[in-house]
Amino acid sequence: MLTLIIVLGVLLVLAILYFIFRIGNLVSLVKGKDDSDISSSNSVNAYLLMLFMIVGLVAFFWYSIAHFDSYNLPVASEHGVVTDYLFWVTMAVTVVAFTLIFIVMFWFTFKYRYDKNRRADFFADNHKLEIVWTLIPAFVLALLIFSGLRAWSDITDEASKDAVVVEVIGQQFMWTARYPGKDNLLGKHNYKMIDASNEFGLDLSEEHTWDDFKSLELHLPKGKEVKLMIRAKDVIHSVFLPHFRVKMDAVPGMHTTFKFTVTKSTADMRSETGNPNFNYEMACAEICGRGHFSMRFPVFVHDSVEDYENWLKSQDAWLKQNPDYLKQVPAEKREAAIVKAGIPADSQDAIQAA
Repeated sequence: MLTLIIVLGVLLVLAILYFIFRIGNLVSLVKGKDDSDISSSNSVNAYLLMLFMIVGLVAFFWYSIAHFDSYNLPVASEHGVVTDYLFWVTMAVTVVAFTLIFIVMFWFTFKYRYDKNRRADFFADNHKLEIVWTLIPAFVLALLIFSGLRAWSDITDEASKDAVVVEVIGQQFMWTARYPGKDNLLGKHNYKMIDASNEFGLDLSEEHTWDDFKSLELHLPKGKEVKLMIRAKDVIHSVFLPHFRVKMDAVPGMHTTFKFTVTKSTADMRSETGNPNFNYEMACAEICGRGHFSMRFPVFVHDSVEDYENWLKSQDAWLKQNPDYLKQVPAEKREAAIVKAGIPADSQDAIQAA
C-alpha cells in the first residue's frame, strides 16, 4: 500500500510540474519570446534531464539490488545453473550498454543545450568509428548467441536411455501427466480416441499403453535425468517450471521435449527456504484463454530414485481404473492386457467389460 501511495505521489508531482511548464510556455507565447527566454528555458530543461538521469539510475539499481531475492528464484536443476549464468552474463552486458547510452544521451542534452553563440560542427562520416561500433557489438552478440545455442542444443538433445520419461498434456484449463508402467515405455496415443475418460487418447491396441497411468501431480526423482514429452489438446500452452528453469511450448498436433536433472528435492527446498509449506509448481506461460490463470500443477520431487520408484509401484494403471475399455483391446490380447494392467483375473467387472 505504501509503495502505491509513493508511486501516486510521484505521478502527481510530475503532473503538476508538467502543467506548470505548460502554462509557462503558453504565457511566453502570448508575451513573445526572445533569445534569453529560450536559453533560460533550455537550461532549466537540461538540468531537469540531468536530475532525471541521476534519480532514474539510482532508483533502477536500488530496486534491482533490494528486490533481487523476490525475482531470482533458487535454481534446482543442473542445466539451470548454466542457464542462469548465461542470463546474468547477458544482463551484465545489456545493463552496462544501457547505462553508458543513458548517461551519454542525457549528457549531450545538457552539454549541447541551446546557445546562440555556438555553431555546430559537421563531418560527413567516420569509417573507423563506424567499424568499431559495428564490430564490437557483433562480436559480443555472437558470443552470447552461440553460448545460448550450445545450451539449447544440450537441453533438446536426445535423453539418456535410462532417463525418466513423463508425458505432460495441456488443455483448457488444466494439466495432466502420463507415466509409463513397469516397461518404462509410453504407449501410443491417437487424438481420435480421446473422450471423457480416455483423455490421453490411449491406443489400447498397443501393448505399451496397458500399464500407463495418470497422475494429477508431477512427480520427479532427484538426481536422475527427466525427459518431458509435451503436447496440447486444444490451443498452445507452455510448460513453465521456474525453479528448474524449464520452459517449453505445448503445441497441438506435435510433441515437444525438454530434458533436465533436478538437484533439489521438495524437502531440500523446504529446508533451504525455511518454509515448511513450500511446494514446486508448474504453470502455463502462454495466455490460452479466460481460465489461463488456473493452470497450476503441483510438482513433487522425491529425495531419491528409490523413493520415486516406490511411488511408481504404488500407482494403478489407467486401464485397471477403467476396465470398461478392455473392449478396445483386441480379443486375442485381452488376457495379456489384464495381466499387464494388474486387473485381477477373477474380477467379474473386468470379464463383463471385456
